[in-house]
Amino acid sequence: MQKRSLAILPFLMALVMPAVAVELQPAPAADTLKTASAEQADKAVSGIAAAKVEGEAAINLNTANMAELETLHGVGPKTAQAIIDFRDSQGGFTSPDQLLAIKGIGEKTLAKMRDQIVVQ
Repeated sequence: MQKRSLAILPFLMALVMPAVAVELQPAPAADTLKTASAEQADKAVSGIAAAKVEGEAAINLNTANMAELETLHGVGPKTAQAIIDFRDSQGGFTSPDQLLAIKGIGEKTLAKMRDQIVVQ
């Protein structure tokens, strides 16, 4: 009987050991489980979502009223009025870069609000 159990033991160990080895391996990180096509799909979905947000949040500098302009990053009541005054005196904006001519709007402020504005 002892000879049989010794003969079966390597067979049983061969069956059990791969399962034990799999259990001992560390679980892969969640970000490594994504495939290339899944990553591309995620990028496409986030691009669509970003386009929707930009489309809804974009304020036309040539038609915006005071309240709309005040929703822009770094624009308060005085700056909003200055934008409207500039627009009225110059005949409208042709580029967002023209905001740099307005007191209180510098390069950093313009960079932060650039994705919120359009000129049409």
